[in-house]
Amino acid sequence: MIGIRTSLPLPSLGEIVAQLVVYFIIEDYTNYWIHRFLHSKWGYETIHRVHHEYTAPIGFAAPYAHWAEVLILGIPSFLGPAIVPGHMITFWLWIALRQIEAIETHSGYDIPWTPTKYIPFYGGAEYHDYHHYVGGQSQSNFASVFTYCDYIYGTDKGYRYQKRLLKQLKEGVKSPEFQNGVSYNNPSTVYLKSE
Repeated sequence: MIGIRTSLPLPSLGEIVAQLVVYFIIEDYTNYWIHRFLHSKWGYETIHRVHHEYTAPIGFAAPYAHWAEVLILGIPSFLGPAIVPGHMITFWLWIALRQIEAIETHSGYDIPWTPTKYIPFYGGAEYHDYHHYVGGQSQSNFASVFTYCDYIYGTDKGYRYQKRLLKQLKEGVKSPEFQNGVSYNNPSTVYLKSE
């Protein structure tokens, strides 16, 4: 590839990290817009619907897509190294990390011990699961890695609303004395609301 070094000296850890950050930001921003385009009527019906055959994603769903989508969404992955070329080691590390991240976000598991929990604005499996859950014509959670584009452009409002609602439901299950008209402190007492 043009500009990618293969010779010694090897890049420093700082150089690798800086380039990987740039690659992730470039990939995430361009992937957001391409993914959003793929959810237009034409893009979805012609290309992207194949990927959405999995409404409850699994790791294998990450690369499962129409051949044209694989090519189109490959552009953001190679754009960073094309703009900011580095060493071949950085390039291979980038490709490996990008694939691991794609599999993680499609795994269906919100892994509690994953190091990605400490990355600001990282979406993860729960975030991307919502995108698949709401269906093919979803107009939310297009981000591939980070959530900043969805937040800035307002395409995560449904997800944030669902998170608030689920939190309220969880708190409601834990805290109130009465649920469904029954006092759980005294189960023989039933209170019916009059309408």
